[in-house]
Amino acid sequence: MAAPTAPTDARVALLERLIDHAPTFPPASLPPADALAEDRRARASEHAFALSRLVWPASRLDELGEEPRELSVLADGPVPDDPRIEAIEVPPGRNMDYGGRTRAVYLELPLGSGGEDGAIASLGRLGLVGAKVRCGGAVTPSVQELAGFIRACGSHGVPFKATAGLHHAVRRGDEHGFLNVLAAVVFGDEEAALAEYDASAFSLDRASFRWRDREGGPAELAAARGERLRAIGSCSFFEPVEELQALGMLP
Repeated sequence: MAAPTAPTDARVALLERLIDHAPTFPPASLPPADALAEDRRARASEHAFALSRLVWPASRLDELGEEPRELSVLADGPVPDDPRIEAIEVPPGRNMDYGGRTRAVYLELPLGSGGEDGAIASLGRLGLVGAKVRCGGAVTPSVQELAGFIRACGSHGVPFKATAGLHHAVRRGDEHGFLNVLAAVVFGDEEAALAEYDASAFSLDRASFRWRDREGGPAELAAARGERLRAIGSCSFFEPVEELQALGMLP
């Protein structure tokens, strides 16, 4: 079987399957029927290439019926053997047996304890396990804390998912921006990338993704996404897409 063709469009390389859609989670908190309707609308949109899995609690999978959808399941209870499940998100302090799993497993790591580097290093030895970080919600990590997490994941070869609080493309006040996170992953200089407030410092077109004097083409962006940042979680699919459109990064 031939290897998949690498994207030649930087927008696709950076954004393909970026958004894990979590419409039942706050602040959207949609009822199941409305959440599924919104997810179907996202799947039918012209920007569906940026849509990844549907995020759903394991304890409520019966609400999905036979919906044909790739899932990332929050392990708030036992995780069933459902072929739709591609990833499992494990809350802090919950123990699971990782042996023999063929699905991606993301362990959520709270920041600020000082032991993140060692915890991330241990994940790298578990093979199929990645890390998950909350960028907002009840607690918003500082620029330094989030930068340290991203740097440690890169150092130890651990892919990660970022979720919660990434409501805007570019940093606003104390809220982290998802373009900032992408720039930190692609270009390094994590503290400066995460602290960037100027939306005009970022640009994205067919040729490249740029942050100030840094530039990455499709091959570099595809590698960064494949090896490092697997997805961001968002309760809305259309809000981040609309912000990218307002910045001229998507049609």
